[in-house]
Amino acid sequence: MSELLLVLDVGNTNTVVGLFQGSDLISRWRLSTHADRTADEVGMWLRQLLDLQGVDPAELVGIAVGSVVPPIDPWLREGIGRYLGIAPFFVEPGIRTGMPLRVDAPQELGADRLCDAVAAHEFYGGPCVVIDFGTAVTWEVVSANGEYLGGAIAPGPGVTADALASRTAKLPRVAIAPPPRVIGKGTVDSIQSGLFYGYLGLVEGVTRRILDELGDAVVIATGGFAEDIAQHTDIFRHVEPDLTLHGLRLLWGRNHPREP
Repeated sequence: MSELLLVLDVGNTNTVVGLFQGSDLISRWRLSTHADRTADEVGMWLRQLLDLQGVDPAELVGIAVGSVVPPIDPWLREGIGRYLGIAPFFVEPGIRTGMPLRVDAPQELGADRLCDAVAAHEFYGGPCVVIDFGTAVTWEVVSANGEYLGGAIAPGPGVTADALASRTAKLPRVAIAPPPRVIGKGTVDSIQSGLFYGYLGLVEGVTRRILDELGDAVVIATGGFAEDIAQHTDIFRHVEPDLTLHGLRLLWGRNHPREP
Protein backbone atom coordinates (compact mmCIF):
# COMPACT_ATOMS: atom_id res chain seq x y z
CA MET A 1 0.00 0.00 0.00
CA SER A 2 1.23 3.51 -0.83
CA GLU A 3 2.16 5.80 2.02
CA LEU A 4 -0.63 7.84 3.63
CA LEU A 5 -0.02 11.57 4.07
CA LEU A 6 -2.38 14.01 5.77
CA VAL A 7 -2.26 17.65 4.60
CA LEU A 8 -3.94 20.77 6.00
CA ASP A 9 -4.48 23.97 4.04
CA VAL A 10 -5.43 26.44 6.80
CA GLY A 11 -7.00 29.53 5.27
CA ASN A 12 -8.61 32.60 6.80
CA THR A 13 -12.14 31.34 6.13
CA ASN A 14 -11.84 27.58 5.60
CA THR A 15 -9.45 24.77 6.39
CA VAL A 16 -9.21 22.04 3.77
CA VAL A 17 -7.87 18.69 4.93
CA GLY A 18 -6.69 16.11 2.41
CA LEU A 19 -5.60 12.50 2.74
CA PHE A 20 -3.16 11.26 0.12
CA GLN A 21 -2.29 7.70 -0.71
CA GLY A 22 0.90 8.16 -2.66
CA SER A 23 0.10 10.89 -5.17
CA ASP A 24 -3.66 10.18 -5.15
CA LEU A 25 -5.97 12.41 -3.12
CA ILE A 26 -8.37 9.85 -1.66
CA SER A 27 -10.34 12.07 0.76
CA ARG A 28 -10.82 15.77 1.38
CA TRP A 29 -12.79 17.75 3.93
CA ARG A 30 -13.61 21.48 4.07
CA LEU A 31 -14.26 22.98 7.50
CA SER A 32 -14.50 26.48 8.96
CA THR A 33 -11.31 27.98 10.34
CA HIS A 34 -11.51 29.21 13.93
CA ALA A 35 -8.35 30.79 15.27
CA ASP A 36 -9.51 30.25 18.86
CA ARG A 37 -9.67 26.45 18.63
CA THR A 38 -7.78 24.75 21.43
CA ALA A 39 -5.11 22.09 20.92
CA ASP A 40 -7.55 19.46 22.18
CA GLU A 41 -10.22 20.56 19.69
CA VAL A 42 -7.74 20.46 16.82
CA GLY A 43 -6.41 17.04 17.78
CA MET A 44 -9.83 15.44 18.34
CA TRP A 45 -11.17 16.97 15.12
CA LEU A 46 -8.37 15.45 13.03
CA ARG A 47 -8.55 12.15 14.88
CA GLN A 48 -12.28 11.91 14.09
CA LEU A 49 -11.68 12.57 10.39
CA LEU A 50 -9.13 9.74 10.26
CA ASP A 51 -11.49 7.46 12.18
CA LEU A 52 -14.18 8.11 9.54
CA GLN A 53 -11.73 6.80 6.92
CA GLY A 54 -10.70 3.85 9.05
CA VAL A 55 -7.13 5.17 9.26
CA ASP A 56 -4.99 4.77 12.36
CA PRO A 57 -2.61 7.72 12.89
CA ALA A 58 0.22 5.19 13.08
CA GLU A 59 -0.38 4.48 9.38
CA LEU A 60 0.49 8.07 8.42
CA VAL A 61 3.95 8.75 7.06
CA GLY A 62 3.57 12.41 7.98
CA ILE A 63 1.38 15.50 8.25
CA ALA A 64 2.00 18.67 6.23
CA VAL A 65 0.48 22.03 7.18
CA GLY A 66 0.23 25.23 5.17
CA SER A 67 -1.26 27.96 7.34
CA VAL A 68 -1.95 31.65 6.79
CA VAL A 69 -3.51 32.03 10.26
CA PRO A 70 -0.56 32.34 12.68
CA PRO A 71 -2.65 32.38 15.92
CA ILE A 72 -3.79 28.81 15.32
CA ASP A 73 -0.35 27.38 14.50
CA PRO A 74 0.74 26.60 18.09
CA TRP A 75 -2.50 24.73 18.74
CA LEU A 76 -2.08 22.79 15.50
CA ARG A 77 1.41 21.71 16.50
CA GLU A 78 0.35 20.75 20.00
CA GLY A 79 -2.91 19.05 19.05
CA ILE A 80 -1.40 17.04 16.20
CA GLY A 81 1.51 15.94 18.37
CA ARG A 82 -0.72 14.96 21.30
CA TYR A 83 -3.53 13.17 19.48
CA LEU A 84 -1.81 11.84 16.35
CA GLY A 85 1.68 11.32 17.74
CA ILE A 86 3.36 13.09 14.81
CA ALA A 87 5.39 16.29 14.65
CA PRO A 88 3.76 18.18 11.76
CA PHE A 89 5.77 19.67 8.91
CA PHE A 90 4.91 23.35 8.35
CA VAL A 91 5.44 25.21 5.10
CA GLU A 92 7.52 28.11 6.41
CA PRO A 93 10.72 30.04 5.64
CA GLY A 94 13.80 27.86 5.45
CA ILE A 95 12.26 24.72 3.99
CA ARG A 96 13.45 23.16 0.73
CA THR A 97 11.13 24.31 -2.04
CA GLY A 98 12.93 23.25 -5.20
CA MET A 99 11.89 26.64 -6.62
CA PRO A 100 14.06 29.79 -6.58
CA LEU A 101 12.08 32.67 -5.07
CA ARG A 102 12.85 35.82 -7.09
CA VAL A 103 11.04 38.26 -4.80
CA ASP A 104 12.18 40.98 -2.41
CA ALA A 105 11.11 39.24 0.82
CA PRO A 106 10.75 35.45 0.38
CA GLN A 107 9.98 35.05 4.08
CA GLU A 108 6.73 36.98 3.57
CA LEU A 109 5.38 34.61 0.92
CA GLY A 110 2.22 32.89 2.14
CA ALA A 111 2.25 29.11 2.44
CA ASP A 112 -0.77 28.75 0.16
CA ARG A 113 0.84 30.87 -2.56
CA LEU A 114 4.05 28.82 -2.48
CA CYS A 115 2.07 25.56 -2.59
CA ASP A 116 0.10 26.78 -5.62
CA ALA A 117 3.23 27.81 -7.49
CA VAL A 118 5.10 24.56 -6.77
CA ALA A 119 2.16 22.36 -7.78
CA ALA A 120 1.36 24.36 -10.92
CA HIS A 121 4.94 24.10 -12.18
CA GLU A 122 5.09 20.40 -11.32
CA PHE A 123 1.89 19.64 -13.23
CA TYR A 124 2.00 22.09 -16.14
CA GLY A 125 5.56 23.39 -16.41
CA GLY A 126 6.50 26.99 -16.94
CA PRO A 127 5.88 29.71 -17.59
CA CYS A 128 2.58 29.55 -15.76
CA VAL A 129 0.19 31.74 -13.79
CA VAL A 130 -1.99 30.44 -10.96
CA ILE A 131 -5.12 32.27 -9.80
CA ASP A 132 -6.42 31.13 -6.42
CA PHE A 133 -9.93 32.18 -5.37
CA GLY A 134 -10.06 32.26 -1.58
CA THR A 135 -10.68 34.95 1.02
CA ALA A 136 -8.25 36.87 -1.16
CA VAL A 137 -7.72 36.35 -4.88
CA THR A 138 -4.04 35.75 -5.60
CA TRP A 139 -1.97 35.46 -8.76
CA GLU A 140 1.29 33.45 -8.69
CA VAL A 141 3.73 33.75 -11.58
CA VAL A 142 6.35 31.11 -12.39
CA SER A 143 8.99 31.49 -15.10
CA ALA A 144 9.93 29.06 -17.84
CA ASN A 145 12.90 28.07 -15.65
CA GLY A 146 10.72 27.24 -12.67
CA GLU A 147 11.41 30.45 -10.71
CA TYR A 148 8.78 32.11 -8.58
CA LEU A 149 8.60 35.68 -9.93
CA GLY A 150 5.91 37.21 -7.72
CA GLY A 151 2.25 37.94 -8.27
CA ALA A 152 -0.72 40.03 -7.23
CA ILE A 153 -3.31 40.05 -4.44
CA ALA A 154 -6.87 41.43 -4.38
CA PRO A 155 -9.81 41.09 -1.97
CA GLY A 156 -11.88 37.98 -2.61
CA PRO A 157 -15.50 38.15 -3.74
CA GLY A 158 -16.80 37.21 -0.30
CA VAL A 159 -14.85 40.03 1.34
CA THR A 160 -16.25 42.52 -1.15
CA ALA A 161 -19.82 41.27 -0.69
CA ASP A 162 -19.49 41.54 3.10
CA ALA A 163 -18.07 45.05 2.85
CA LEU A 164 -20.89 46.19 0.56
CA ALA A 165 -23.56 44.86 2.92
CA SER A 166 -21.92 46.18 6.10
CA ARG A 167 -21.07 49.66 4.79
CA THR A 168 -24.45 50.45 3.20
CA ALA A 169 -27.82 50.94 4.88
CA LYS A 170 -30.12 49.25 2.38
CA LEU A 171 -28.04 46.83 0.30
CA PRO A 172 -28.39 43.18 1.41
CA ARG A 173 -25.79 40.42 1.53
CA VAL A 174 -26.40 38.27 -1.56
CA ALA A 175 -25.06 35.01 -2.93
CA ILE A 176 -22.24 35.55 -5.42
CA ALA A 177 -23.61 34.02 -8.60
CA PRO A 178 -24.12 35.17 -12.19
CA PRO A 179 -27.60 36.69 -12.62
CA PRO A 180 -29.71 35.97 -15.72
CA ARG A 181 -28.54 39.24 -17.33
CA VAL A 182 -25.89 41.87 -16.71
CA ILE A 183 -28.49 44.65 -16.52
CA GLY A 184 -30.20 43.89 -13.22
CA LYS A 185 -33.93 44.45 -12.81
CA GLY A 186 -33.87 44.56 -9.02
CA THR A 187 -31.51 45.20 -6.13
CA VAL A 188 -30.42 41.59 -5.62
CA ASP A 189 -29.63 40.79 -9.25
CA SER A 190 -28.00 44.22 -9.68
CA ILE A 191 -25.63 43.45 -6.80
CA GLN A 192 -25.00 39.96 -8.17
CA SER A 193 -24.18 41.44 -11.57
CA GLY A 194 -21.74 43.96 -10.14
CA LEU A 195 -20.03 41.42 -7.90
CA PHE A 196 -19.80 38.53 -10.34
CA TYR A 197 -19.02 40.37 -13.55
CA GLY A 198 -16.87 42.86 -11.67
CA TYR A 199 -14.75 39.95 -10.44
CA LEU A 200 -14.72 38.42 -13.87
CA GLY A 201 -13.37 41.69 -15.25
CA LEU A 202 -10.83 41.96 -12.43
CA VAL A 203 -9.53 38.44 -13.06
CA GLU A 204 -9.34 38.84 -16.83
CA GLY A 205 -7.80 42.31 -16.62
CA VAL A 206 -5.05 41.52 -14.11
CA THR A 207 -4.26 38.21 -15.81
CA ARG A 208 -3.91 39.80 -19.24
CA ARG A 209 -1.62 42.49 -17.87
CA ILE A 210 0.53 39.81 -16.24
CA LEU A 211 0.71 37.96 -19.56
CA ASP A 212 1.68 41.21 -21.28
CA GLU A 213 4.74 41.34 -19.01
CA LEU A 214 5.48 37.62 -18.88
CA GLY A 215 4.58 36.47 -22.38
CA ASP A 216 2.45 33.47 -23.26
CA ALA A 217 1.92 31.14 -20.30
CA VAL A 218 -0.36 28.41 -18.99
CA VAL A 219 -3.08 29.91 -16.77
CA ILE A 220 -4.47 27.70 -14.00
CA ALA A 221 -7.38 28.45 -11.67
CA THR A 222 -7.92 26.95 -8.23
CA GLY A 223 -10.00 27.65 -5.13
CA GLY A 224 -13.68 27.56 -4.33
CA PHE A 225 -14.85 30.16 -6.87
CA ALA A 226 -12.69 28.98 -9.77
CA GLU A 227 -15.16 26.68 -11.49
CA ASP A 228 -17.94 29.31 -11.48
CA ILE A 229 -15.66 31.93 -13.03
CA ALA A 230 -14.26 29.40 -15.53
CA GLN A 231 -17.71 28.94 -17.07
CA HIS A 232 -17.69 32.60 -18.16
CA THR A 233 -14.16 33.11 -19.48
CA ASP A 234 -11.68 31.39 -21.77
CA ILE A 235 -8.61 32.79 -20.00
CA PHE A 236 -7.98 29.61 -17.96
CA ARG A 237 -6.30 26.65 -19.56
CA HIS A 238 -6.85 24.39 -16.54
CA VAL A 239 -9.04 24.36 -13.43
CA GLU A 240 -7.55 22.33 -10.56
CA PRO A 241 -9.57 22.67 -7.32
CA ASP A 242 -7.03 20.78 -5.19
CA LEU A 243 -3.84 22.47 -6.39
CA THR A 244 -2.86 23.75 -2.93
CA LEU A 245 -3.22 20.30 -1.37
CA HIS A 246 -0.97 18.82 -4.05
CA GLY A 247 1.55 21.57 -3.36
CA LEU A 248 1.60 20.55 0.30
CA ARG A 249 2.23 16.95 -0.73
CA LEU A 250 5.07 17.95 -3.05
CA LEU A 251 6.75 20.20 -0.48
CA TRP A 252 6.53 17.49 2.16
CA GLY A 253 8.24 15.10 -0.25
CA ARG A 254 11.01 17.57 -1.07
CA ASN A 255 11.77 17.93 2.62
CA HIS A 256 11.49 14.21 3.42
CA PRO A 257 13.46 12.48 0.67
CA ARG A 258 13.28 8.71 0.57
CA GLU A 259 16.27 6.73 1.69
CA PRO A 260 18.11 5.16 -1.29
